[in-house]
Parts: sequence; structure tokens; C-alpha cells
Amino acid sequence: MAIDDLLDEHEQSERVLNWLRRNGAALIGGIALGLAAIYGWNWWKGQRQAEQLAQAERYETTLDAIRSGDKAAASKVAALEGGYRTLASLALAKQQVDAGRRDEAIATLRGVKPEDPALAQLVDVRLARLLIDAGKHAEALALLKGIDTPAALEARGDAELARGQREAAREAYQQALTRTDVAAPLRRLLEIKLTQAGGTPAKPETQS
Repeated sequence: MAIDDLLDEHEQSERVLNWLRRNGAALIGGIALGLAAIYGWNWWKGQRQAEQLAQAERYETTLDAIRSGDKAAASKVAALEGGYRTLASLALAKQQVDAGRRDEAIATLRGVKPEDPALAQLVDVRLARLLIDAGKHAEALALLKGIDTPAALEARGDAELARGQREAAREAYQQALTRTDVAAPLRRLLEIKLTQAGGTPAKPETQS
């Protein structure tokens, strides 16, 4: 190997050592921060998983309390979070209705404010049905405004029919039918309600 080559290698080595002396602390600090970030992320994921598991366990315990008629069931429902609280509230409201405590069920569903749009619609439809049963038709219709699922349209028809608006009821039932599969169990009930409101169900198209 030539002397010039040895000098070049030595010079390059010195440059690397000098750079490490100047930047070694920052480099080590960056590596440490990176490792800390990875550890922190893994710790956070672990915490979230543990929290979700705990929520699921509390939800199951709450459902058991609802089924058994435990007087503390309502407070257990209130202690839940997110979708678990919504689902438990629906279960509690059903238990209250089955026990003949409709007004308590209405209060339970009024206290639910789901962030998930689908769950929010489900709660509104369930609450609207209870309000219809309680004779609060206008309030039920206000809840159902803007919801075009078959269940919501059926409830709207029920509210309109209950307050004597047969034409509006027929329109709601007909819209519900157009959104309901021919083989769905709900369809036959909608056809009966449409007939009772003075309408005539259209015969489903058959494929040739």
C-alpha cells in the first residue's frame, strides 16, 4: 500500500474521530430519544389495551346487574364510557320497559349522548318509540327528523298515524318499504301497517 494511501486513511480516521467528539453527545441523545419514543409508544398501547379490557369486563358485569334487576345497575351504566355506556343504556332501558317502567326508560335514553352516528340514530329511534307510546308524538317526530332507516321511517309512520295524520303515515310506511329487503321479516309488518293507514302495498317485482 502506498504512503499516500496510508495518509489518506489516517486523515479520514481523524476526521471521523473529530466529528464524533463534536457530535457524539447529540448522537447518543438522539438515539436515546428514539428508544424512549419507541418504549413510550409500546407502553401507551399496552395501557390502552389494558383499559379496553377493563372496560369490557365492567360492561359484562353491568349487563349481569341489569339482567338480575340489581338496583345498582343504573350507577354501573353511568360509570361506563363510550360505546359500552350506550349499549348498556339500551339494555337497561329495555329491562325497564319490560318491568313496566317506561318513564324510567325514557329518562335512561335521554341521558345517552353517543359520539358514533349509527349508535346515536339507534338511541333516537328507541327513544322515539317510547315517546310515541307515551303520547308525545311531536317530540318523537322531532327526534326522527333526518333519519331515513327503515326502523326510523316505520316509527315516523306510527307517530303520524297515532296523531291522525294518515296520509303522512302512509308516506312514511311506503318509504320504509322501499328501503326494506323483500325477504326481511320487517316487510310484512310494514305492509300491514300501510294497509291499516289506508294504503296498498306494491307487489314486489319478480324476476322472469
